[in-house]
Amino acid sequence: MITTERPRRAERSLNTVFRRLDSGQLLLICAAGLVAIAGVAHTAAVGLDRTEIAVGFGALIAVGELARLTMPGNREVAPIGAAAALGYTLLLDLSQNPLRHSALQVVAVIAVGMAAGALPHLAVGRPPRLDAMARRLLTGALLAFAFRPLADPLYLLTKPPTSTWWPALAVMVTLIAITLMIDVLIAALLRAERLRTSFRVAVRDEVNMAFPLGAAVASSGVLLALATHSMDLVALLVFAAPLLVTQVAFRKYAGIRATYLQTVRALSRVTEVGGYVEPGHSRRVSRLAVAIGRELGMSEPELLELEYASLMHDIGQLSLRDPIPGGATVLTDPDQARRIAELGAEVIRQTGVLDRVADVVRRQCDPITDDPPLSSRIIKVANAYDDLVGPSTDRDRAGAALERIRLSSGSAYDPHAIEALTRVIDRGRV
Repeated sequence: MITTERPRRAERSLNTVFRRLDSGQLLLICAAGLVAIAGVAHTAAVGLDRTEIAVGFGALIAVGELARLTMPGNREVAPIGAAAALGYTLLLDLSQNPLRHSALQVVAVIAVGMAAGALPHLAVGRPPRLDAMARRLLTGALLAFAFRPLADPLYLLTKPPTSTWWPALAVMVTLIAITLMIDVLIAALLRAERLRTSFRVAVRDEVNMAFPLGAAVASSGVLLALATHSMDLVALLVFAAPLLVTQVAFRKYAGIRATYLQTVRALSRVTEVGGYVEPGHSRRVSRLAVAIGRELGMSEPELLELEYASLMHDIGQLSLRDPIPGGATVLTDPDQARRIAELGAEVIRQTGVLDRVADVVRRQCDPITDDPPLSSRIIKVANAYDDLVGPSTDRDRAGAALERIRLSSGSAYDPHAIEALTRVIDRGRV
């Protein structure tokens, strides 16, 4: 019974993964699949060049995939595997003997190593992000096809009497930089399609969030290739230890961020459990506010701050002796709504680490003439809409709520946020 349950669980996991893919992700996966098949078929036909080296780097790639992690922004990364793939791509020689493995062999080693590292996760029902794996494979293949034809002439430059590594390093750094930028553009295209945000905003977020990690991985890959030149395969063991330590640090950071968000979400439910607001109100306002923020081109750190603030925007209602009917602050007088916002901001400020979020919550009821932060204006619009519509999916009710908010805009609601809300509702993005 147990032996049949695991394959079924893996099959269900794969089916779930494929159902969630959009057209861009499917295209990327198909392209990566074709490149992987070509690499494996070519290598099987001609045989592995220096088998022990291929196996050593393939094993390190598999370990990296096994230890992959999800960073903020739902980005799946495998720093150890990516560094090992880079190192194998950039190898020029070993024990003073030139290495002439082809770009297709590099692709085959990367593909087999990634598949071997993903199988244990799949067996226990944790399927990999196929689009993330495909992107890692394609960018590795791109670098291999650009660099491996240059390996022999670069190796000759490193031999006596010349013995200079600077031209080889310059070529490595240049090609890696180009590959990193292409990887950022591919990631931005996928993110823009998945989140329905603008490509420009997606590129900016990827540069700010993913590029530093990519640069660190690239540096590790270059060092691994250079160390293998002097230390042979012992370099794999020597460099695996610090890479694993770095991986643990990244995992702890990602875990802290996830725990932080879960804690904020739990706190936001206090008002619902206490009967101060309707069930699901904070979550709906948060999702709607983040969608509006994306529509207005907010960056990823700003969206995270907006999510925190919108989840806790009603926490000031806990100070009320008599709850507002339905928790609908849009129906109460402005002075009371402002007092609730100030009390909520004071509660948030007591944490000592969310001062900016507290300021966003405090100013959510300010008129537009006072120039409140954009996040505050978005929360005010999203809260008013959910107060009027709630969990209903009735299009007429949604249209009436939008019209009511629009007519009362004046100095109460930001017209840009209202228009962004209208586009979000029309596209059915929440």
